[in-house]
Amino acid sequence: MAILRFNALKETLHRTPVKIQEEERRSDLFGRNVFNKKAMRQYLTKESYDSLINVIDKGHKIDRSLADNISTGMKEWAISKGATNYTHWFQPLTGSTAEKHDAFFDTYGDGEAMERFSGSQLVQQEPDASSLPHGGIRNTFEARGYTAWDPSSPAFVWGPTLCIPTIFVSYTGEALDYKTPLLRSVSALDKAATDVVRYFDKKVNKVITTLGWEQEYFLVDSALASTRPDLMMSGRTLLGHSPAKGQQLDDHYFGSIPSRVLSYMRDLERECMLLGIPVKTRHNEVAPNQFELAPIFEEVNLAVDHNSLLMDVMDKVAERHHFKVLFHEKPFQGVNGSGKHNNWSLATDTGSNLLSPGKTPMKNMRFLTFFINTIKAFYENEEIIRATIASASNDHRLGANEAPPAVMSVFIGSQLTKVLNELEKVTDGKLSPQEKTELKLNVVGKIPEILLDNTDRNRTSPFAFTGNKFELRAVGSTANCADPMTVLNAIVAKQLIEFKTEVDGLISDKKMKKDDAIFNVLREYIKSSNKIRFEGDGYGEAWEIEAKKRGLSNYRNTPEALKAKISKKAIDLFAELNIMNEREVKARYEIEIEDYSKHIQIEGRVLGDIARNHIIPTAIKYQNVLIKNVKGLKEIYGSEFKNQAKQQMNLIETISEHIEQINEKVEQMIEERKKANALKDPTKMAFAYCDQVKPYFDDIRYHCDKLELLVDNEIWPMTKYRELLFTK
Repeated sequence: MAILRFNALKETLHRTPVKIQEEERRSDLFGRNVFNKKAMRQYLTKESYDSLINVIDKGHKIDRSLADNISTGMKEWAISKGATNYTHWFQPLTGSTAEKHDAFFDTYGDGEAMERFSGSQLVQQEPDASSLPHGGIRNTFEARGYTAWDPSSPAFVWGPTLCIPTIFVSYTGEALDYKTPLLRSVSALDKAATDVVRYFDKKVNKVITTLGWEQEYFLVDSALASTRPDLMMSGRTLLGHSPAKGQQLDDHYFGSIPSRVLSYMRDLERECMLLGIPVKTRHNEVAPNQFELAPIFEEVNLAVDHNSLLMDVMDKVAERHHFKVLFHEKPFQGVNGSGKHNNWSLATDTGSNLLSPGKTPMKNMRFLTFFINTIKAFYENEEIIRATIASASNDHRLGANEAPPAVMSVFIGSQLTKVLNELEKVTDGKLSPQEKTELKLNVVGKIPEILLDNTDRNRTSPFAFTGNKFELRAVGSTANCADPMTVLNAIVAKQLIEFKTEVDGLISDKKMKKDDAIFNVLREYIKSSNKIRFEGDGYGEAWEIEAKKRGLSNYRNTPEALKAKISKKAIDLFAELNIMNEREVKARYEIEIEDYSKHIQIEGRVLGDIARNHIIPTAIKYQNVLIKNVKGLKEIYGSEFKNQAKQQMNLIETISEHIEQINEKVEQMIEERKKANALKDPTKMAFAYCDQVKPYFDDIRYHCDKLELLVDNEIWPMTKYRELLFTK
């Protein structure tokens, strides 16, 4: 292994940046490999084009009689782009993407063949996907899962394949993917938000959920990564001593991008342009060899598809540049982990951002309505939000130095806090003309100038308002954005429905004017949700004590957090909005709780193997060198040798102690793993892995990392942190 390590280092040090030719403008490249409106106009009949646009823009159902015309046009376009195959591209509950390729190929009489792609093949397929997670929705031996075309997300060509975004459902119609509930939540929020926004603008007919994600990641040379079994098998380093220099100098953050990395980024961005992924920002992140890219905002369904596609593209482009992309939330101990910040907002079909203040009191009233309702929704459902960002990998990040804490809270800034404090003082009941004037001029009317200088940010807040959007910062870097966005859409939709009911009730029962009714309801929402608002640093025991006083949850691990997903509150929420039925909700819980156990099980097995097969033999090998040295000193100095060999003998004893502890802890971990595996209940198994197995990881790592400092660097088998993080 030591030879492998040094060969990898030698190979890495001789790398040169891959040359990237960018001869065309990005605006010319953008969407070239996407079956967008421009391509549709060229390859579809007018009737087919108009029908498909109605489906995309207005949600109408596809006319099956036109499906063959659309599929023929799509096939001809794809072949012109070099495609030979097509696939229904979907997002099962594995968290990644799935695809089965079929050729544009069919035979007919006399041994003749032709390229063929029918409307039925476009609209629906039945992949043999019985081994994908289903949470008990169907029997494992039944392969009946159906993929159905999602026209709202355009088809694209990636390599030699036409990829058709689809949903994935069971024979009985239950969702087996992330996209289906997301689309249902988008529809629920559209209806609820449209009903409310018409208090302020009768012209609005649709509200669109928008998302701008930020993807953080690490890059490690592929040769170095291949020397680390833990990185290859679990996505993170399970052992490794922190280098003398980490991120304490803050010299990597926003610094000059290394040449090899910049070449990778440019290549990646070109591929993104062709696929219509509107990436715009790139920069160094805080930790060494950590980076980030972010796109322009898009409609949430398309944004989720693009993020899932991006992660696939990043891996494939990395191969060309001899990099390994690490998406794990905490691949390296002692330096910042990675998140996937989800910037969420609402926009109308008339072009207005509902979370962006306007120039008039009326527009600011609209802003405050959606702003306050979102905060109230977050407060009422903070446990469900916490559950939706829970995973074995994100547990390493939540609550760590750089990341949002496990306690959910909302940050809005000092200026908006003052606005809400003023609104709390609104008179209960009808406002006098003077009160209404003062309110609109002195509070609501001043929001634009307040926000103009509202540049404070809280980088530790799980849910922060950042000018014209809310940023859900707690989402993990490996996560599919669809799950947290589905929950956020759902809780806000339910809250807006309740808001409209209360306002309409005051108007009809109390004979209040619309503005009075809105102010009264918003005032009560501000009072009832102020416990979730927190402007300070989210780290440390002081905040946890304060959060407990406020009655906020503090789930420190995934098994604890996931319980909220199958609470009556969560089940009723999704059922009421027709997003998921009880069976679908419980299936997701079962999949995620089992996924947690499997991740910890894999890590435990990998750590045990490395400790026994790599670390202990190397330590013994070095110990033998020391023993030989001591024997030589004894031959030279006789009975006086102990004076000269004192340090070597101490070192031999210290190494023996660490070896003994590693062996003992690994044995104990294996026994606890056996006990956990014997449990039939998935929840009990997850808690056993969390509470009984996982604690051994730190103990085993401690002794392995101590040996790294003692054993001769020339024979140490594992590529070290300083090499992984600082070899460019």
